[in-house]
Amino acid sequence: MQSGKKMLAAALALAGMMTVPVEAAQDAEALMQAYERLLQRVEQLEASNKRLEAALVQAGNDSVRELSARVEGVENEVQALRKPSALEEAVEGVSASASFTIVGQKMSGDNEASEITTRADVEIELPMGSIGDAEGRLFAHLRAGDGEGVDTGAFATSNAMAFGHESRMGLMQAWYQLDIPVGGTEGNPGRVEMTLGKIDPFGFFDGNNIADDESEQFLNLAFIHNPLLDAGGDIGAGDDGGSPGLRLAYVSSVNGGNNIAASVGIFGAGDNGANFTDSFDGGLAIGQLEYAGKTFGGLAGAYRLYGWSNSNALALDGVTEERHGGWGVSLDQQVADQVTLFSRMGLSAQGEAAFDRAVTVGAQFDGGLWGRASDRIGLAAGWLRASSESGLSGSEKPAELYYVWQLNEHVHLSPGMQWIGNPGGDKSADDVILWSLRAKASF
Repeated sequence: MQSGKKMLAAALALAGMMTVPVEAAQDAEALMQAYERLLQRVEQLEASNKRLEAALVQAGNDSVRELSARVEGVENEVQALRKPSALEEAVEGVSASASFTIVGQKMSGDNEASEITTRADVEIELPMGSIGDAEGRLFAHLRAGDGEGVDTGAFATSNAMAFGHESRMGLMQAWYQLDIPVGGTEGNPGRVEMTLGKIDPFGFFDGNNIADDESEQFLNLAFIHNPLLDAGGDIGAGDDGGSPGLRLAYVSSVNGGNNIAASVGIFGAGDNGANFTDSFDGGLAIGQLEYAGKTFGGLAGAYRLYGWSNSNALALDGVTEERHGGWGVSLDQQVADQVTLFSRMGLSAQGEAAFDRAVTVGAQFDGGLWGRASDRIGLAAGWLRASSESGLSGSEKPAELYYVWQLNEHVHLSPGMQWIGNPGGDKSADDVILWSLRAKASF
């Protein structure tokens, strides 16, 4: 391009020399020199512009790479923050709870006995990994307490929190459970549960949603579990409330979350078997069918039918072991948004017992009815018929009323009153009235 320009300039200069005087030729030569200098300057500017463009492109690429590196670094930091720490990974799936409960009771009448009992509970559950599709978990329950409660002479103690004559601390439960998924109804697979270890049988059998926890619900033992099994002694559990045993259950979900379950348990029973001595010598066998879910009008309910046989139950003399058997029903049914009813029935079918028939009924009213959503009222009555072998012809008639005042999510106070007619099935015995105040802190 440059040579072409020079040839053109030379031609113009030659033409000028041929047509103009010498002075004009000199002026043309000066003009040509100026033109050449202008061309050189333009070329220099173009080269400088190209270098500037290249520098800008390079700078832009460097900036993009730097920005990309910074973004990648931030993403890595975010991922590092999202990744659980070693501690978080260690406690993932772990659950724990603790509570402390204190109960003061005073009996009215000629015998103004009074007693304070205390109890502390700690429960821990740990995930134990998988075996194929099955999931395992480990559960432990520690309990300590003191106080024996007020003695009313009744079949069922008026304070199910009582520990006896001596303060005691022990391992109530420690068991391993494996949940094995199996075929069920379409879209609702069932599972088999296998539980092995030191187990509280009442943790899996004879449950009830509003009459199952003496630290928050009824205090009278007649309303906490089936009277024949607990107050009557047929459960045969160990000193801490648990027994060595094995439980197998099949659980399936039907009709959108409603559960049906069939379970059977074998437990050591009696003074020796339940306390890990001669645990395989007889014991308690119990089986249960259960339905829990939505029932009438879409309200929640649970129905349980169970039967048991205990070859190590105590006879009326309190020393001799004999076989006891029976069956029972436990049910709770919500009848309104804030009202739930419950009932238990028990029938002795084998063996001699202090009482051989028992029926309890009751209700819980949630505090939303009076503008205290976390509070509740419990009311129950029962009938425990003395057996013909006992030599008595009466029936013990316990009744209980309590109120739970929820101070916050961790603490509640619960004043209560009990009336026991014909304690111990003795028609000649005076009726008993007890007042109580219970406080519980839980975490």
